[in-house]
Amino acid sequence: MPDNSDTATPRPPHGDWLGTPYLSFKRDGPFAVCTLDRPQARNAMTPAMYFGIRYAISRVNADPELAGLIITGTGDVFAPGGDLGQGGVDDWMDFAANLGMDVTPFDSLRTSSKPVVAAVNGLCQGGGLQIAMCSDVAVVSERATFRVPELFRGIADTYYSQMLARIIGPVRTRDLMLTGRTLTAQEALDWGIVSRVVAHDDVLHVAHDLLAQCCRTAPCARSVIKASLDDYLGLFDRIGMQTSLAGEEAREGFRAFKEKRSPSWVHPDLRLAGRL
Repeated sequence: MPDNSDTATPRPPHGDWLGTPYLSFKRDGPFAVCTLDRPQARNAMTPAMYFGIRYAISRVNADPELAGLIITGTGDVFAPGGDLGQGGVDDWMDFAANLGMDVTPFDSLRTSSKPVVAAVNGLCQGGGLQIAMCSDVAVVSERATFRVPELFRGIADTYYSQMLARIIGPVRTRDLMLTGRTLTAQEALDWGIVSRVVAHDDVLHVAHDLLAQCCRTAPCARSVIKASLDDYLGLFDRIGMQTSLAGEEAREGFRAFKEKRSPSWVHPDLRLAGRL
């Protein structure tokens, strides 16, 4: 495996190197474990991290020595979504331009031929929650919390509106997306967003056990079931979402996040101290 200690020179993914020092790919018997490891930024995800997870999925699918993949995080954070805190206030378009579906791993997770289990060890929102929902099974720490804050950032995330409406229904989808409320692990379980809530220290152990169970099922038959479920989840409005990402509301949402304030579209009487 290439040495990943030199972080000064970007290198594309190769072998078990995922192209960024903020992701690790470790082999544990028949499984691979991909860990988000960027504690200095609370695991906020760069475009390279999104693509690295996508690459990890294809790496496992192509390796006959690996049966499945676990995705997890470090500390008390699984994944908070994209790193809106990077760069300057005018850098949103560079970031948005790199967040197309050719980079993000969501569709790859939904269609992976080998099982993927998300071991959600803590805070999970934005793209992190998408990773958990698109994985075959999500094992969740009792301490985990969940949120869909995209509308606070001016982003019309049609991937969320499509998937959530199928998973939890349109009423709860409106509640979750339009208010930006935070769900506890138990609420996420009760709503059907995740499948297992366990003691915090047991997350990885249970994830390994469940992945082993999934990997014992017949691959071709499993793929038929996954294809049927993927068809049920349906497609999302890619054009509408890309238009939103390139629009003024997303720019203002990015500026407001950077400046730790409410966006300008919020009525003055409703603005809060700090970012939403």
